[in-house]
Amino acid sequence: MPCPSKCHGGPGYASPADAIKGPREEVLFVTAPHARDGPDAIFTVDVNPESETFCQIISRVDVPNIGDEVHHTGWNACSSCHDKPTEKRSHLIVPCLNSDRIYVINVENEREIYLQHTIEPSKLHALNLSFPHTSHCLADGNIMISTLGEADGSPSGNFLLLDGKTFEPKGTWPADGKVVPFNYDFWYQPRRNIMISTEWGSPNHIKKGFNPAHVPEGLYGNSVHIFEWDTKKHLQTIDLPMPLGALPLEVRFLHEPNSEHAFVGCALGSAIFRIHPDEKNPKVQTASLVATIPSKKVENWALPDMPALITDILISMDDRFLYVSCWLHGDIRQYDISDPKNPKLNSQVFIGGSIHSETTVKVLEEDHDEIPALYVKGRQIEGGPQMLQLSLDGKRLYVTTSLYKKWDDQFYPENVRSGATMLQIDVDPITGHMVINKNFLIDFGKVAGGPYLAHEMRYPGGDCTSDIWI
Repeated sequence: MPCPSKCHGGPGYASPADAIKGPREEVLFVTAPHARDGPDAIFTVDVNPESETFCQIISRVDVPNIGDEVHHTGWNACSSCHDKPTEKRSHLIVPCLNSDRIYVINVENEREIYLQHTIEPSKLHALNLSFPHTSHCLADGNIMISTLGEADGSPSGNFLLLDGKTFEPKGTWPADGKVVPFNYDFWYQPRRNIMISTEWGSPNHIKKGFNPAHVPEGLYGNSVHIFEWDTKKHLQTIDLPMPLGALPLEVRFLHEPNSEHAFVGCALGSAIFRIHPDEKNPKVQTASLVATIPSKKVENWALPDMPALITDILISMDDRFLYVSCWLHGDIRQYDISDPKNPKLNSQVFIGGSIHSETTVKVLEEDHDEIPALYVKGRQIEGGPQMLQLSLDGKRLYVTTSLYKKWDDQFYPENVRSGATMLQIDVDPITGHMVINKNFLIDFGKVAGGPYLAHEMRYPGGDCTSDIWI
């Protein structure tokens, strides 16, 4: 997907505005842990409605090991390398949470993808790293991956550097070798000379399933960390107020490369914070609470209060809308962030979740409106809305329903038994109003060799959660 104008010949697009003008997505690359005891997979999914193989798997890689937990992916090169005509977006970097392994998938031919290289766990352990998560390509040709643990699985936030050509580890990113207590996601904004990282929890405890008692015991995080991008130095830690700040997961800057605004979604706290320069001291970052989603009083569930559990956020390429997935409540919320200081709820759809009409959970609030179970092409949608990916033009939102196999089994065992699904939501380009497309369904429970727990999605030419402009 080359940029339509102002092209330098490198990967991606010259600017977010050029990306919006890009061609419609035709395929998605999807990570999919196996729901049983088989190998995980990476799929190419056809999403072109004019294609004879629409909504089908057209290529796949079955990884050679069991129990990896493929999760998020990144690129060897993206729009941060757009001014480098010799660079090419050709390989997906696939860190594995449970095994500490990293796969490199060659996707130059999206219909014939294959495993090209494997970084074995021993190479991460030699650097005292484990539980690799977010991967971003850098303008200098390297690849950076956040890691959540030390080699033994105890919590420690660090960043692995890979060579973008050989895909071999080069060391860690922080200049002073300093680690942070926890880690998860990160996003950098070079023109602001800043990087922000977030926190999940202790890998050894995450792998066992979620125990709410571990939060007050300090085994999960509630802070975001500020780094100076050019010097690679940790500058500041912002402790988000509890309980709203519990488990700050995804972080997104506005795509405009000069923007000072970033948003963080807190899973357990079910709150959105804006990270920005302090008005009194612009050299220091601060966090402002801009949206909250109240927990629901319930019966027949694990706890008396059910959080929304914000597990993904995404910003449209035009920086107009913030999308928020609430994995437990089952809704996707769209906020108008034209004024980043005052997000306004603009549209909402429900996809599965734990409180619809066919669950055993009873919501005790008098003003609760019954939410019908969702069926698409006769298939009941299990699980809740998890990973999100938006078309570059902002008209189509894709969503998968699996979070992490151990946590799926805890909160949505039927999703594990039947396999996850991928759905599409149509977005009105003028009003932003969202409507579920009842003609689109990819049932990963019926994929040969499955069932599978589909998770993250990527477009071959770059998307709203991979590309950063310098």
